[in-house]
Amino acid sequence: MLQSMLYSVYNTGAGLGTVTVSAVAPDLAQGEATGTSDSQLMVNLFLHQVTLNAAWRNVGLPSLAADGITQIKNPPLALDLHYLLTAYAGADFQAEALLGFGIQLLHETPVLTRGQIRNALNSGLTQSDPHNPLLGVLGASGLADQIELIKITPATLGREEMAWLWTALKADYRPTFPFQVSVVLIQSQTPLTSALPVLSRSIQSQAGLVPTITTASPPNGQPAACLGDMVTVTGASLAGATGVTLANARMGIQQSIAPLTLLGGGSFTFVVPSPPAPPAGSPPTDIPAGVYLLTAQITVGSNILSTNGVPLAIAPQIGSAWAPGPIASATAGTLTVPCTPFLRTNQQVSLLIGSQEIPVTPFTTATNSPSFAYGNLTPTGGLVPVRLRVDGVDSPITNMTSLPAPTFSGPMVQVT
Repeated sequence: MLQSMLYSVYNTGAGLGTVTVSAVAPDLAQGEATGTSDSQLMVNLFLHQVTLNAAWRNVGLPSLAADGITQIKNPPLALDLHYLLTAYAGADFQAEALLGFGIQLLHETPVLTRGQIRNALNSGLTQSDPHNPLLGVLGASGLADQIELIKITPATLGREEMAWLWTALKADYRPTFPFQVSVVLIQSQTPLTSALPVLSRSIQSQAGLVPTITTASPPNGQPAACLGDMVTVTGASLAGATGVTLANARMGIQQSIAPLTLLGGGSFTFVVPSPPAPPAGSPPTDIPAGVYLLTAQITVGSNILSTNGVPLAIAPQIGSAWAPGPIASATAGTLTVPCTPFLRTNQQVSLLIGSQEIPVTPFTTATNSPSFAYGNLTPTGGLVPVRLRVDGVDSPITNMTSLPAPTFSGPMVQVT
């Protein structure tokens, strides 16, 4: 990706002529540079070190259950990449000028946006290296959709460290700029075993004196709201609330919802929009499942202020008519599950039969009928709840209003 960005800078409008941008070891780059004419300009990117990112190193741990075998999480492998940017030229000051263009690009791009990453992986690599056999794999890597944006920062290498590095590389030193790229997250999609949800929770909080939100509660004590549900928001000094905003940075969504029903100065309700299904071939207009940050807009005099944010999960929901019947164990098959809202292509989706998780069959357009290919399921010994999990949020399978205690409800299936 960095190679394609540098290729565009050097060969589009820079007035430098043709500049070769490579990503090989310095000894190979040196051999290529010395084997061409003196007028040949060349810049090389070299990944000389990969280290674990300290901030993300323990995220998602533990990944195994108490038995040390059962996989319960897929923790991300978080890496910092350490690069050398080296310039090669045969005339005075050309190498320094090339290095300056590259450093300016890195300085002006401290954070790689999701759009830049997508463009580089989908078209930039094809332009700079059209015969690379990894083009398809890199384009489908999902790097642009990882939760944390990629940042570029300069690095400092002392004279001894730089001398040792170039000696180890068995190449002559050329003008070089070291920098670091952080953080790249690599996460496996291995099927997991997931525990059933807690049936009851007890949370208390104390509201402040300024317009403040403390909780956003889905109906009937559910942990997440579905499309069409009425959500109750509580806090303090909310009498001037006129609307709410649901934001999901990873999905690039910021949904405004109005009107609200005020229940006094300390609470109000709103309904999660549930638009009708779009015509075939049209993009969906519903709110995707996932975790959102909810803020309220408060009118104070002539000003509209935003409150603090609280999390609100929007859950997927399996169609009420779906009834797959018994599933034979140790046999392969496919389940197609109708659901709302539509699933987007960059979401993580799986189906859980009891505690057995089945990853979704990849899809290329938004769908409300995903398929799940399974094999070697373990007998359940009876009916167990079925959950659709989208970006970590499960479809509702509990009846929190039943007495004397909550019970499991919703779709059930048995693996025989």
